[in-house]
Amino acid sequence: MVAAAGSGSRFGFDAPKQFVAVGGRPLLAHTLSALEAAQPVETVVVVVPPDDVEFCRLHYVGGEFLKVKAVVAGGGHRALSVRAGVECLAGLCSAPYLGVHDAARPLVQSDLVERLVAALGADPSLAGAIPGLIPTDTVKSVDSDGVVLETPARGGLRLAQTPQVFRREALIEAYAADEKVLLASTDDASLVERWGGRVATVEGSPHLLKVTHPRDAEMVERLLEGRSPEPVLAGSLPDLRVGLGLDAHRFAPTRALVLGGVRVREERGLEGHSDADVVVHAAMDALLGAAGLEDIGRHFPDTDPAYAGADSLRLLEEVGRMLARVGYVVANLDCVVVCEEPRVAPHREAMQCRMAQALGVEAGRVGVRGTTTEGMGFTGRGEGIAAQAVALLVRSGPAPAADAASGVGGVAAAPHTALAGNAGTTREGGSPATGRVVGRPLGSRGGRREV
Repeated sequence: MVAAAGSGSRFGFDAPKQFVAVGGRPLLAHTLSALEAAQPVETVVVVVPPDDVEFCRLHYVGGEFLKVKAVVAGGGHRALSVRAGVECLAGLCSAPYLGVHDAARPLVQSDLVERLVAALGADPSLAGAIPGLIPTDTVKSVDSDGVVLETPARGGLRLAQTPQVFRREALIEAYAADEKVLLASTDDASLVERWGGRVATVEGSPHLLKVTHPRDAEMVERLLEGRSPEPVLAGSLPDLRVGLGLDAHRFAPTRALVLGGVRVREERGLEGHSDADVVVHAAMDALLGAAGLEDIGRHFPDTDPAYAGADSLRLLEEVGRMLARVGYVVANLDCVVVCEEPRVAPHREAMQCRMAQALGVEAGRVGVRGTTTEGMGFTGRGEGIAAQAVALLVRSGPAPAADAASGVGGVAAAPHTALAGNAGTTREGGSPATGRVVGRPLGSRGGRREV
């Protein structure tokens, strides 16, 4: 069940955050796409604000989202919305496990769902399994005036995420509680714990961000575009791709020389339709080749006036977005500049930083070096500059449909899990060791601070 009935008041937009476009698509659409790709998920029910039910049924049931079987109206509180979704989900399917996921967490991966299901399968005494992160900051328990009462040890704390997966009967019975109990809850696991169920934690993901404020949406957008590496799925071999790029340009006396996005000098640059940045062009071809995409001449033809004098770093940014669309991020990019002059070393660090920034990766993932041909060839005669680049890509998320259908990189099927939650759309139409939840509850989040 996907919970998407919230108002998103903290987000600061007129529309609920689940309807806000992130990376060109509604946040809800990203979340549903992730669940569509999650192997254990069989059926999805979406809970949305009452006024958006018909719109969401039109746009989110069937078509791209084959697992979405129903859209239902939420209540005035998250717990009431989830209860409506769980009741609908229980009536639609007989899956042994039911899960709840927040629409505001679009970066869920199949691997996490598989580990949650595996934890329940490994221990019949468990009622549920949830992802959790050990706090990296010191946590303080405070009173209503903000005065510190105690400092719990971080090793015994977990920051709860979603999806949270439970045995069918545990979740249904937990949500049959009195409404007053439901309204006091902050997550689904706390209700199951109150019902008497044992809940385990599995390792969560720092990338499983919950979009609460606009800055969260910006971070999610960067991750969706592949501008920050995702961890390789546990238990599977990394999908690595290598590409080679080569480019060369002759000198042009009246043009500025741009190398690696750096304006090296104002005269004796390179001939070309764009800014003729030979280093960036070689890098782009290496990246495109590694991803199995066509070369820069096809994507940015020199016959197109739109690219006349173009800043090649902007084109590199577009290549980064192309990689993200086919599920890859840059693990490493190494460039060699071949010329007698100018010297590359004084500009090397700036080149690396600008190219890395364009790709949204750390500067340490981009290397630039200079060499000569000892006077041989056209570069040795001072007629121009050449550059070579080698790119290493790693898959950052689910494989494209063709790979997924073939089972490449797949994981053995686990028992089906049905997930329910709240979701929204733009209104424009558009197993590791587990930790047990034991001991006294920490109480409401309002009494906790991370330092």
